[in-house]
Amino acid sequence: MRDLKTPSRPHGPATPSAMGTEISRRAVLAAPLFALARPAAADVMTLHGGKITLEIEGTTSKALAALIPHWVEKSADAVAQYYGKFPVPAVRISVSLREGADVDGGRTFPGRVPHIEVEVGRDAGDDALMSSDWVMVHEMIHLAFPDLDGEHSWMHEGLAVYVESIARVQAGHLPAEQIWGDFVHQMPRGLPQDGDGGFDQGGRHSRTYWGGAMFCLMCDVEIRKRTNNAKGLQHALRGINVERDFRKEWDFRETLEVGDKATGTTVLIEFYDRMKETPEKPDLAAIWKELGVVAEGRKISFDGKAELASIRQALTVPLA
Repeated sequence: MRDLKTPSRPHGPATPSAMGTEISRRAVLAAPLFALARPAAADVMTLHGGKITLEIEGTTSKALAALIPHWVEKSADAVAQYYGKFPVPAVRISVSLREGADVDGGRTFPGRVPHIEVEVGRDAGDDALMSSDWVMVHEMIHLAFPDLDGEHSWMHEGLAVYVESIARVQAGHLPAEQIWGDFVHQMPRGLPQDGDGGFDQGGRHSRTYWGGAMFCLMCDVEIRKRTNNAKGLQHALRGINVERDFRKEWDFRETLEVGDKATGTTVLIEFYDRMKETPEKPDLAAIWKELGVVAEGRKISFDGKAELASIRQALTVPLA
């Protein structure tokens, strides 16, 4: 399970809990067992139409220096599959090495060439980077949506939490049971509590991340209900990414209208208008029942006869 802590602006969690490629690597991959601390050496990776300049900063082992580009590639695969392409023409990724064996979170900065910063323990291995880490996918997802002011950070962070989960299942990196277990056990943290306002009125960290993810799930389900399961939030987000991305700030409401146009509905605007100032508290237990998500303690199973079982299944099936 994730336990996302309060991020600093720009976008991204401060710490974690829980398609063809063409790669040109430089001498960092052929370094001795431990290279001396030095300025970052840059690898240029062309992935799904996006140019990724990867910089590894700090003392590293040969094994980790070889593993990090594969981690970036795997993350880009999941994000590009979800959006139909890499979200931006170019991005610079800086991986700073520190003591430890895990990934210590990341931040994403907008600009003509956006910049992702991630901290990685120099003792991190395959399990931390390739098997269980979600941070790089989360940060790359920020690239696919316009830069937003602080009032709408709940959308940026909630969207990254939700899409990161769905995208990794679609890419075959996670079983569906794992992300539905996260949703069942973590989304209640995003429900409004006493003193909370609507999404645009700010609030607790969990309200920002898991409340935003809850908003995305509700929109996804509703779009599919109105389109007879033909379209969902993924279509809306692809439509938005075609017209605008993280390289500059765009009007939030106009951005949602672009997404609605891509699905032929008005769900994003309707739900935003409903919840931007009003702390709506959906019945999550009823949503899980309709979708056929059955939780018995930490064990998750699916009811294929549930009313919206076909929608739940469609959410994690890759789009063509």
